Amino acid sequence: MEKTLSLTLTQIEDWRERRYRRRPELALQTVDDALAFVDDVGFCFLFPIKGVELPSLWDAVCGRVKPVPNEHHDPHIQKTWGWKDTSLDKRRWYYGKLLRKKATLVSLELLPFFYALSENYGDPDDYLRQYRDGRLSHEAKLIYEALLEHGPQHVIELRRLARLTGQSRTAAFQRALTELQADLKILPVGIARAGAWRYAFIYEIVSRWYPDLPEQARPISGDQARRTLLATYLDNVIAATVDQAARLFGWVKRDVERAAAQLAEAERIVTEVRIEGLRGKHLASAKVQEEI
Repeated sequence: MEKTLSLTLTQIEDWRERRYRRRPELALQTVDDALAFVDDVGFCFLFPIKGVELPSLWDAVCGRVKPVPNEHHDPHIQKTWGWKDTSLDKRRWYYGKLLRKKATLVSLELLPFFYALSENYGDPDDYLRQYRDGRLSHEAKLIYEALLEHGPQHVIELRRLARLTGQSRTAAFQRALTELQADLKILPVGIARAGAWRYAFIYEIVSRWYPDLPEQARPISGDQARRTLLATYLDNVIAATVDQAARLFGWVKRDVERAAAQLAEAERIVTEVRIEGLRGKHLASAKVQEEI
């Protein structure tokens, strides 16, 4: 029988502060530090998302918990946003609206595991099956086909090519961009001086930007991908419920539970966890047992 792991909220917070670099002495100083951070945690948000526990580049740049300001001259904003922008065309990491459809950074080592869980198989026509089955919006199909035919485009030109111009179609266009990113079909790969703000993302198809990605993902089974991503998630947050993991990744609960059982059998995580002051069943990284 698996031994119960007991944790306190203080232990969890201390672990997260170190993993998330939420201490002044651990704050990121250079873009190379940022790359090393993303490689270390595997995946994180660009900015913290309310109600979702995960590292963020913003916290690691600040070296502490700090509200995200509205003004662009904040030095931490300049670093976080600037490093993201200057890295878009470098293939240092994956950047796009992925987890919870929010701005996410993923290490190139873990990217194939996310791709293995998508409905992309390396064929440019994969999207047609999803569209016929009603799982891809008409606007997303138009955007994807515009990129397929014309190559990378900034959003102003992309709207024109996809025939989605006009104020009444703005919201649908933005939703479709997010939809395509969340399914790892497109990603921003640069910045163009276009539009009223002279700032517009350039989008490209993921499998063209990372041509080896479909082949890297092909041998990875769904179970293997979920095990790898769930274990990485718990190594970062230390403890979470099945529901929290399911909401973050967009998985059904039974898939999280199956991955958790397999990881527990391999002694990679602990499924019998008691957290002082909290109710409910939690999962925890087995790594924490070495430090408490």
